[in-house]
Amino acid sequence: MADSIPLNPVRKSSKTIGNYRSGRRSRFSLEDELSSLDEMPLMMSEEGFENDESDYQTLPRARGGRRSRGLGWFLLGGWKVLCSSCCDCLAHVCRRKKELKARTVWLGSPEKCEEKYPKNAIKNQKYNIITFVPGVLYQQFKFFLNLYFLVVACSQFVPSLKIGYLYTYWAPLGFVLAVTMVREAVDEVRRYQRDKEMNSQLYSKLTVRGKVQVKSSDIQVGDMIIVEKNQRIPADMIFLRTSEKTGACFIRTDQLDGETDWKLKVAVCCTQRLPAVGDLFSISAYVYAQKPQLDIHSFEGNFTREDTEPQIHESLSIENTLWASTVVASGTVIGVVIYTGKETRSVLNTSYAKNKVGLLDLELNRLTKALFLAQVVLSVVMVALQGFVGPWFRNLFRFVVLFSYIIPISLRVNLDMGKSAYGWMITKDENIPGTVVRTSTIPEELGRLVYLLTDKTGTLTQNEMIFKRLHLGTVSYGTDTMDEIQSHIIQSHPQITSQPSGGGASSAGSATPAWKTQPSGPKVRKSVRSRINEAVKAIALCHNVTPVYESRAAVNGETESAEADQDFSDDNRTYQASSPDEVALVRWTESVGLTLVNRDLTTLQLKTPSGQILSFLILQIFPFTSESKRMGIILRDESTGEITFYMKGADVAMATIVQYNDWLEEECGNMAREGLRTLVVAKKCLSEEQYQDFENRYNQAKLSIHDRALKVAAVVESLEREMELLCLTGVEDQLQADVRPTLELLRNAGIKIWMLTGDKLETATCIAKSSHLVSRNQDIHVFKPVSSRGEAHLELNAFRRKHDCALVISGDSLEVCLRYYEHEFVELACQCPAVVCCRCSPTQKAQIVRLLQQHTANRTCAIGDGGNDVSMIQAADCGIGIEGKEGKQASLAADFSITQFKHIGRLLMVHGRNSYKRSAALGQFVMHRGMIISTMQAVFSSVFFFASVPLYQGFLMVGYATIYTMFPVFSLVLDQDVKPEMALLYPELYKDLTKGRSLSFKTFLIWVLISIYQGGILMYGALLLFESEFVHVVAISFTALVLTELLMVALTVRTWHWLMVLAEFFSLGSYLASLAFLNEYFDRSFITTWPFLWKVSAITLVSCLPLYIIKYLKRKFSPPSYSKLSS
Repeated sequence: MADSIPLNPVRKSSKTIGNYRSGRRSRFSLEDELSSLDEMPLMMSEEGFENDESDYQTLPRARGGRRSRGLGWFLLGGWKVLCSSCCDCLAHVCRRKKELKARTVWLGSPEKCEEKYPKNAIKNQKYNIITFVPGVLYQQFKFFLNLYFLVVACSQFVPSLKIGYLYTYWAPLGFVLAVTMVREAVDEVRRYQRDKEMNSQLYSKLTVRGKVQVKSSDIQVGDMIIVEKNQRIPADMIFLRTSEKTGACFIRTDQLDGETDWKLKVAVCCTQRLPAVGDLFSISAYVYAQKPQLDIHSFEGNFTREDTEPQIHESLSIENTLWASTVVASGTVIGVVIYTGKETRSVLNTSYAKNKVGLLDLELNRLTKALFLAQVVLSVVMVALQGFVGPWFRNLFRFVVLFSYIIPISLRVNLDMGKSAYGWMITKDENIPGTVVRTSTIPEELGRLVYLLTDKTGTLTQNEMIFKRLHLGTVSYGTDTMDEIQSHIIQSHPQITSQPSGGGASSAGSATPAWKTQPSGPKVRKSVRSRINEAVKAIALCHNVTPVYESRAAVNGETESAEADQDFSDDNRTYQASSPDEVALVRWTESVGLTLVNRDLTTLQLKTPSGQILSFLILQIFPFTSESKRMGIILRDESTGEITFYMKGADVAMATIVQYNDWLEEECGNMAREGLRTLVVAKKCLSEEQYQDFENRYNQAKLSIHDRALKVAAVVESLEREMELLCLTGVEDQLQADVRPTLELLRNAGIKIWMLTGDKLETATCIAKSSHLVSRNQDIHVFKPVSSRGEAHLELNAFRRKHDCALVISGDSLEVCLRYYEHEFVELACQCPAVVCCRCSPTQKAQIVRLLQQHTANRTCAIGDGGNDVSMIQAADCGIGIEGKEGKQASLAADFSITQFKHIGRLLMVHGRNSYKRSAALGQFVMHRGMIISTMQAVFSSVFFFASVPLYQGFLMVGYATIYTMFPVFSLVLDQDVKPEMALLYPELYKDLTKGRSLSFKTFLIWVLISIYQGGILMYGALLLFESEFVHVVAISFTALVLTELLMVALTVRTWHWLMVLAEFFSLGSYLASLAFLNEYFDRSFITTWPFLWKVSAITLVSCLPLYIIKYLKRKFSPPSYSKLSS
């Protein structure tokens, strides 16, 4: 792909060595050891990357220890060293973040905590009462433009520098600051009210004396908190107890990880078994929890009960945790708080909103600096031509103030009003209903985007799974042939239930043990009916889905699994699982006749079409992990005693596990091309001896302290051999409306799209294909999992050799690549037509956005719909939130909120493009308005012996900047070069904008030349034509100036709007009407004479006509791309 890029590891900063010297291990110490080996050849074995760090750490300290430090050393400069080291130490202590540590938490005893933990309060405010005014003023005056106006306005308090009236300088500046402060204050008050509402929520806390009500912000580590159904969990807790008989409950995590499905959480066995809630205080127990971490998908800890002999130890994992910001979906739960406030997983994964500044504002800021330089140079030239006589320094400053109109303060006012107008237009656009503009300062950013980073679930897809295909090897069933499967199930179940022999090995009513029914002779080919029955049964049994009966749970939560038919009313039942794929599969089995009616931690029940209940004991469950890519379950049929091991998973994981076949790989490829998510289903019958042997080894592996995960996986893998392949399923995740044409539109507009998702690699790849994020003829390079520098280097080399292919990479591999080869990886990834990052944490999403901003200097846009997308949305130059099923968190945190993904096309192509082009024209025109009057002032001063006297005073200057020219100039916000339909039809027009040609030093220079030409003509013309009195110069030049500005607006406009015409005539009328009252500046008897009229007309004609001719010739011989379309 980019063979020229050398793979040099990223060097870390030298600060880390300092950490070594101080004897502290940096958390990146391993990276730094490795980066010290940069000079080593990179194609070496993994052992070559190990490095003994002992000498690295001890050497500097050993040397330091040998130095003698006596009184002489202290007097001869040692005191300086001590003082500086004390200051450094103090600064380090002030800046240092508190180190996060593992902790031991005693149940219900916050006072036993060894350390002080943070307050459990939510705080999203940017300022407090003390920092508000300084903070807002800093945000305003850090821009050169505003700081410049402040200095000029302050200079008018000095009598010798005073030019004109104070109000001409302070009124516009005060207006801008007042509007900004009011806007910030309103936002700040809203944030404060939202925080107060969250922090004041009441919860029940268990104490020795019973329940007490406590505010969310007053909860401490060690408190035992009761959380009711549909209540938000206030802090990170360990799940001790639930009202559900099963000892498990569901929680909704959509605001934490963006997934809408419910998660099953299991209470600690020891506390769940206690007879009553009050017994939690009669036991002596504690929880050991690892230090707070970012990873929301993992947790390691232990629960220990001390007052029994022997002590009870239970290992705690992610399924025993209740993270803050999730919501209890079933039952009432009791948990012990382990992390609060800023140490909770949700806060650690949230980045704070930054003040976003548009690229156009930064470019205008640069241009104002250039204008200021020109202003200073012009002032110096004027003083130099005077010959530096008298108080020349004071004269220099007077000239600087005199030419201060080069940078007009109305630039800031006009642009801010323009931004508000664009926001109003976006909100009122009927083609994108429900769109909200939350940040009114950056609408132009929508027209400059190069990278679009999008979430998958709920943004590109609806997160609604539909079962589409069942393949049995010889026969395939689609949506139109499901009735055949249904008839097979209806026919086979009465046979199965009435005949106690034969049938499917795991599905029959056979009393013969399963291991005796496995014949050693040749296999009899099964009928299609029995194969369908086995496949459907396997799909109905192999999952983590739980049926929930809402109305019954509301009346009485203690449903017994043995209770009869009224439990199983179909209207009441909803399915919950950690994956919507599984729910789709179980819903499908229900539609064809096999219904999952009950499930708890140990049993599972199916209902057949004839109404009979089949009961199974759950012996073991092996949950899905991103490493194994499969899930398994071992069940015992209660009627026959048969033990069956069912497994389903991704084709890459299952291909080596199932018996040899010649169709699986081909059919998986076919389904993937249709955009379906595939799962391979298999089974294996186990004898009692086989199972007992497995169970002993499995339990032994689970108790081991070292390499527990590896040992457990090895034991499970011993079962996963020669499994019988039952079927292949295809499920479709429905895309949002018009996702494909929208993505194609964005691609044609030159926008590179990256999909960042927390979902599995296979699912992400599938959606990338079905949404046409990756086109059909494009190759996909799946970046292999890497865990070390050596592996990352080899994999990057392999990726570099690929050309024009999309990249798919997991979050873990991405982290390794960024640690060692950040620059190289980003450079390679940016050359890909599309990038898919799966298994991304919220923090990683934000990190990727920041990387693109740093390495490419292009504008980024992030779009998402869940709480897990907030960090990414806030980090991007432009954040767009979708109001979806995952709540409003993303939409509230975003700069723009839309209701559907397809609206982004119009938002960028029409509104983004128009906003940028209009602001560019408006900004340059306002500058032109300032430069033309400064040119006239320069000509006037040079003619009148370089006197630092203003040409126009008082109301003339105020009127020129406001009532005489403001409305026509501001009406440029209504201008458009092409119709919206044309902009959507030719997205290539958008591509031009990213180059920034509408506002560049080239276009700016053209406007400077126009201003110098027109200013010179107006002033010299007036001086040539004036008669005897000086007052006539003012009258002629000012009238010609106002007319020139109105004609220049007409020259700049590309599409006329009735309001523009109205503004032109209103301004002209206002000026003519005001001539009657401006006796102090104009001679009324002169301005009504014929010589005045022809002189003004002649000057105006000479200043504007050549520009009109040039514009006509340019459009004739070198038309811009948009004019070709509009014609």
